[in-house]
Amino acid sequence: MSAGAVVVIGGTGGLGREIARHYLAAGREVVISSRDPDRAGTVAGELGGAARGIGLELTRPEQVGPPLSGIGPVDHLVLAAIDRGSTTIDAFEVGPAAALAILKLAGYLTVVHALRSRLSPDGSVVVFGGQARVRPYPGSTMVSTVNGGVVGMVRTLSVELAPVRVNAIHPGIVGDSPFWAGKPAPVLETFRAGTLTGRLASVADVVGAVTFLLENPSVNGVDLAVDGGWR
Repeated sequence: MSAGAVVVIGGTGGLGREIARHYLAAGREVVISSRDPDRAGTVAGELGGAARGIGLELTRPEQVGPPLSGIGPVDHLVLAAIDRGSTTIDAFEVGPAAALAILKLAGYLTVVHALRSRLSPDGSVVVFGGQARVRPYPGSTMVSTVNGGVVGMVRTLSVELAPVRVNAIHPGIVGDSPFWAGKPAPVLETFRAGTLTGRLASVADVVGAVTFLLENPSVNGVDLAVDGGWR
C-alpha cells in the first residue's frame, strides 16, 4: 500500500466526511480540514483510525500554507469545501459573492499550490463542482459561476500537474445528503421525476464516483456528472 495520505479539504461534514470515512475504513491515513480547527479535531476523533484534523480558512488563501505544512506525501487530494449561499443579480452582495469565489477558486488553487511538491507522481486530485453550472436555479448566480470555473480549473491543472491526474465531480441532487435529506418530500419528488433513472443520487453514489476518479489511472481531465441523467 502506498505511504501517502488522503487529504479531504472540507472533510468534516456532508460528502467530504463520507469520503474520509471510506478511506479510513480502507486503512488509509486521512487528513480532514475545517475552517474551525476544534471541529476538525473533534470530527477526526469521531471518525477514528488514522484520521487527523486541521484548521483551514479557504477564504484567506494567504493563510493556507502553514496548516498544510505538517502533511507528508499525499496520494489523493479531494477539494470538497463549500459555502452555500443565495445570490441573484437583483439582490447582489459583493461580500458573500467574493467570499465564495475566493473559497472555491483561489482557495482550492492555493491548496494545490501548497501541496504540489508532496503529491505522488501517480497521485490524483478531485475537485467538487456541481450541476448548478449547467442547471442554474433561483439564487444560484455565484454557485453556478464558481462551479463553471471548476471546469476551467480541471483543464489547466490536469496539464500543469501531469502526471498527477486531476478530475472534477459534479453532483446533482443528493437525496440522502445532510443538505437535502430534510427538504420537503414534494421538492425532492420533483427533482426525482426529472431524472432518467427515476432516483436521486445518493451519498454512496458520490463516494463511489470520487473513488473511481481518484483511483482509475486512465481517467484524467474529466468532468463527471453524478445526477441520474437529470433533465
